[in-house]
Amino acid sequence: MRVVIAEDAAVLRELLAQMLTERGHEICAAVGDAEALCEAVAAHRPDVTVVDIRMPPTHTDEGLRAAIDIRAEHPGTGVLLFSQYVETKYATRLLAAGSAGVGYLLKDRVANVAEFTDALERVAAGGTALDPEVVTQLAGAGSRRAELAPLTPREREVLSLMAEGRSNAAIAQALHVSAGTVEKHVAAVFDKLGLPASHDHNRRVLAVIRHLRS
Repeated sequence: MRVVIAEDAAVLRELLAQMLTERGHEICAAVGDAEALCEAVAAHRPDVTVVDIRMPPTHTDEGLRAAIDIRAEHPGTGVLLFSQYVETKYATRLLAAGSAGVGYLLKDRVANVAEFTDALERVAAGGTALDPEVVTQLAGAGSRRAELAPLTPREREVLSLMAEGRSNAAIAQALHVSAGTVEKHVAAVFDKLGLPASHDHNRRVLAVIRHLRS
């Protein structure tokens, strides 16, 4: 992958760059503010960019606003938002701007290199990668519980894993069941939620995410 990193903490920025370089990926640029991020993406057209939500000068939502602009101006570039805390309003704003090729992870996930790089690769390929904590909070409000009421506990578990962007095979591995069993659960989830059938796995995942945000 060709990657642009936007993180104002120099130590973490260098760590990300080193970690990805060691795994064969190309770091096109590693910058510390939103303006430099937008310039780097325009210049290098990377496959994916890792973006800290809170960056100079105000350390509020500069990274998010830059990410939304990038999605609009460079739809072929995946965007993985990076945050110290779960901020569901930011996840919702990013997803509302177009959900294919986007992700939202907590910074703690960097400690698990395989998990982080897997998420980044999914986003670069046009998929979705949401931190489990983000999924939990998006789905946690009382109004949403009523919408999910028809689902069995196992179907809710499958739904959460789907919303993270995991494939049926990955879900089967995580739950220690067969792929056929997962397919039946997925079919039941979409049937009970009234979501349209689709052969495009990514579209199905995004439909689940939209449901969780509704």
